[in-house]
Amino acid sequence: MGWPVARVLGDRNARLYLGGVFVSGFGDSAMSLAAGVWVKTRTGSDALAGVVAAGMWFALLLGPLLGGVADRVDRRRLLVAVNLVLAAVMVAVAAGPVWLLFGALSLVGVGAVLLEAAEAALLPSVVGPELRGDFNGLTRTVTEGMKLFAPAAGAALFTLLGGPSVALLNAATLAVAAVAFARLRPAPGRPAAPEGAATTPVLRDRELRVLILAGAATMVVASLSSSATYALLDALHRPPAFAGVLTPAQGLGSVAGGLLAGALMRRLGERGYSAAGLALVAAGAALRATPWTTTVIVGCVLMGLGLPAPLIAAVTAVQRVIPPQRLGRAAATANSVIFVPAGPALILGGFAVALADYRVQTLAAAGLAALAAVTVAVSGAARRR
Repeated sequence: MGWPVARVLGDRNARLYLGGVFVSGFGDSAMSLAAGVWVKTRTGSDALAGVVAAGMWFALLLGPLLGGVADRVDRRRLLVAVNLVLAAVMVAVAAGPVWLLFGALSLVGVGAVLLEAAEAALLPSVVGPELRGDFNGLTRTVTEGMKLFAPAAGAALFTLLGGPSVALLNAATLAVAAVAFARLRPAPGRPAAPEGAATTPVLRDRELRVLILAGAATMVVASLSSSATYALLDALHRPPAFAGVLTPAQGLGSVAGGLLAGALMRRLGERGYSAAGLALVAAGAALRATPWTTTVIVGCVLMGLGLPAPLIAAVTAVQRVIPPQRLGRAAATANSVIFVPAGPALILGGFAVALADYRVQTLAAAGLAALAAVTVAVSGAARRR
């Protein structure tokens, strides 16, 4: 594992790319938590505080449309422009009334979809195919690692200096990311527009479809499991603040899972890696239904280890199969299919935990992960035959 990862980090373009992803993600994560606290503090409304970030989720529904933009313009310039525009939006939020947050976070959601599509489409000119699994794993590690401390940093800054300071921090991180992406030196040439049909073939390919749907199942399982967290803590006779132990445990597992991604994918293949990750998720979700704190923590770590696998496998397969000129829309479509179901699953889990014992949905999540693991493994065996 160490040598390919070192090769990735030794590449100037890869370092700049990862740096841009990390810095902008740090600011976004800090702002996503502070936004709800900001709205609650200024309005006193729990409902408004809860829905302030809904616009970011709705932007995922526009993934195929927004992703097509990345197939028609210079991807590097698009990354720079979107980061600078979002930085200006955050400056406006810092100087404006609190209600501006609702529209601003909707724009942030649109920008995030554009950025992810452009990043995925630019990747073939940044990292060679033999290291793409390692690179995607590192990207996931950077993303998960940042989530371990960025929200706490945003909350602390909000407490000390108020909401505008967090918005300005986010603006600064976006501007730094724009500089990092501007310094990339990808292969020259303007990407070609997609040929013919307005739809992307990403879901018509059976191999990609299985892996993408496995990623969607993973996000549904994660949402169902996380929505039962506070009921789980009640059953363990732990205070709500104990979620601050469970969440980092899962995050640390995800960091380790991302670092192992490239080596495991080379050994198991994309399907085998995805199925193995889903099996870990199923085991972890099942352990969260037990009445013992230590076992629950172990379950969170196992879920963290397994969750990145189906996502990284799907992303890597899309980058391998789809031609570069169509990769922007394909990647955005894959992301929409994977991540959109997480929102409804979270709402469903919230209702379910109010109506039945939390173990019902926790074990249902484990069963769904196990079924997805078997489906991916069987489809891989059938393809080999």
